[in-house]
Amino acid sequence: QVQLVESGGGLVQPGGSLRLSCAASGSIFSRYAMAWYRQAPEKQRELVAAINSGGRTNYVDSVKGRFTISRDNAKNTVYLQMNSLKPEDTAVYYCNRKAGTSWSSPSDYWGQGTQVTVSS
Repeated sequence: QVQLVESGGGLVQPGGSLRLSCAASGSIFSRYAMAWYRQAPEKQRELVAAINSGGRTNYVDSVKGRFTISRDNAKNTVYLQMNSLKPEDTAVYYCNRKAGTSWSSPSDYWGQGTQVTVSS
């Protein structure tokens, strides 16, 4: 059984930084693409960033230049470094494992989510 456990969310002022972590267990982590999604109140869940098994990355336009996704296959962990945070980044952030090596693969497993609130 695959489990994804997120951590690192919290309250931060505009312009601040947070780093989210997602620890995966129950599968060969390095074989799969991973992604971070977010969902704000009354909005649809959206893809924020993704990283394929080879390390190539993809970002939604609104976070390019501010967020960085990375992975440590030795630790079975994917990270999301978030800098220059804005109030519109406020959302629940979800870790997601894709069913294949590419970020375009279907999603198959989700974490429980971690709240990120950007407010003064």
